[in-house]
Amino acid sequence: MNSTINLVFQKNNIGLGKRKHAVARVFLVPGDGNIIINKLPGEKYLQYNETYLGLIKAPLEKLNLNSQFNIVALVTGGGLTGQAEAIQLGVARLLCKMEVQNRAILKPFGFLTRDARIKERKKYGLRKARKAPQYSKR
Repeated sequence: MNSTINLVFQKNNIGLGKRKHAVARVFLVPGDGNIIINKLPGEKYLQYNETYLGLIKAPLEKLNLNSQFNIVALVTGGGLTGQAEAIQLGVARLLCKMEVQNRAILKPFGFLTRDARIKERKKYGLRKARKAPQYSKR
């Protein structure tokens, strides 16, 4: 039993997803559709938010595999929304790595596109990225 777990959690069986500052390392384990995030049940970690849970399960549902795999994710950085979207990208990438024909199904839904929007850097002379100090005429 322990050797099968080690086979699943290897470097070549990982789906890496990123969104803003969130980074998710995702593993798919044969199971019955449970989600485990940072060793906690997915529902508890995502505060029972159905939107986040739906985001994560969406690639599996499009391929009708939602009751065949458990999703195990290790997530760092960002907030819950960014983490959920990072896990979704990791799941989609891992499914494409497992079966090449899955790519043609998932690509039109946008599951394989990395959202490149990140926080803009602060510029000198400004308070934030674009917020300037108040202008005083006198």
